[in-house]
Amino acid sequence: MRLSNKVAIITGAARGIGQCGAEVFCREGAAVIIWDLLDEGETTAQRLRDLGFQASFMKVSTTDIAAIEAATKAVIDRYGRIDILINNAGITRDKSLLKMSFEEWQQVIDVNLSGVFNCTKIIAPYMVQQQYGRIICTSSINGVHGAFGQTNYAAAKAGIIGMVRTWAKELGPKGITVNAVAPGYIRTPMTDAMPEEVRNQAVSTIPVRRIGEPTDIAYAYLYLASDEASFVNGHVLAVNGGAAL
Repeated sequence: MRLSNKVAIITGAARGIGQCGAEVFCREGAAVIIWDLLDEGETTAQRLRDLGFQASFMKVSTTDIAAIEAATKAVIDRYGRIDILINNAGITRDKSLLKMSFEEWQQVIDVNLSGVFNCTKIIAPYMVQQQYGRIICTSSINGVHGAFGQTNYAAAKAGIIGMVRTWAKELGPKGITVNAVAPGYIRTPMTDAMPEEVRNQAVSTIPVRRIGEPTDIAYAYLYLASDEASFVNGHVLAVNGGAAL
């Protein structure tokens, strides 16, 4: 129960890594609010409520400032505080530079970078008022090292690292820590659909010789959100099995 009595917002938690994070946070005692555009978010929240946890779903786009403001006010009205923000939502529109359209560039920047700014900009003042907060943003191994066909994604994830380190300096004196998690190769429906030989090749580049699981990232979120990480600020936690050393 490391998050007992804490209130956490997790963006992009209808499925995937965010969904797993919501489950872990609920088990650790937090009231979890899922922000997502996918209606699956309600299914996830209902399943958690059926297990006796505090979970709710709000249909929110991280690119819609008015929606974020309204949803934030609703959470404050209900709980009186927001302790944890997990900026997990993200999309991909992979193409090489020569094939990527301006629209594909902008879509990823809007969600993966500006969306993180939007949510943090609106929620951080409430954390300042209470002199406490944990903000965790999802970067990527590809934001640190780049990746073929991911100009937009890598740029956004690298930008997150710059924002996190800046916010750590600005918000640290106000009782708020800001950190990033940089996942490596994680099992998702997309990776499960890859040909076996492609997956095997990917695993061969990872020293621990396995693909990461969503729980590996969820527990990284948990650590950074917990009181045990109160002296960790401005850090980028690589969770990649040693794939980039």
